[in-house]
Amino acid sequence: MSEAHAGRPVPLPKRGTTPVLPDTRRVAPAVSPADAAAADEALRDIRGRIDWTNVKGLLAASRDGLVVCSDTRDVEDDSVAAMAATAVGLAIQFTKQAGVGAPRAAMFEGESGHVGVFPVQSGILLVVLGERDTTMGLFNVAARQALSLFQQAVAERRVRALRDVSSSAGHEEDPSWPA
Repeated sequence: MSEAHAGRPVPLPKRGTTPVLPDTRRVAPAVSPADAAAADEALRDIRGRIDWTNVKGLLAASRDGLVVCSDTRDVEDDSVAAMAATAVGLAIQFTKQAGVGAPRAAMFEGESGHVGVFPVQSGILLVVLGERDTTMGLFNVAARQALSLFQQAVAERRVRALRDVSSSAGHEEDPSWPA
């Protein structure tokens, strides 16, 4: 007769001695207003330089799942931003378990298109939505082109903002201050 049948409670199993690994996700604070403005300007700037035959929309989201800015149609931006943050969290765990290093993207292929989620900087994700009749290979190329253009445009705006701050602080005459 088992202990449970003898009227005595059976203790719950205890957790093993598997070491608890620290969470590798770097949870950034909410996106700053300056970064949100830079992302919005960058998205507008690259709109004319994207291959829209393979891409049907772009959305910048914070790592906590909030919409920063978007250029989409027929999409629930808030839901997509939340799912993008979830996808990145899953990708971090998945690639860690698979032993392939930190994720560079999370890509999904559906019946009517593609979705790619890319980390841009500490707190921003870029979501690229692909057209229905695009192959995954063409979408991958177009999405990474959009990512590259977006990263470059955000970086240019951040540099410009730093220069504006340094010039307003009187560093423009200081030769030791980086230009």
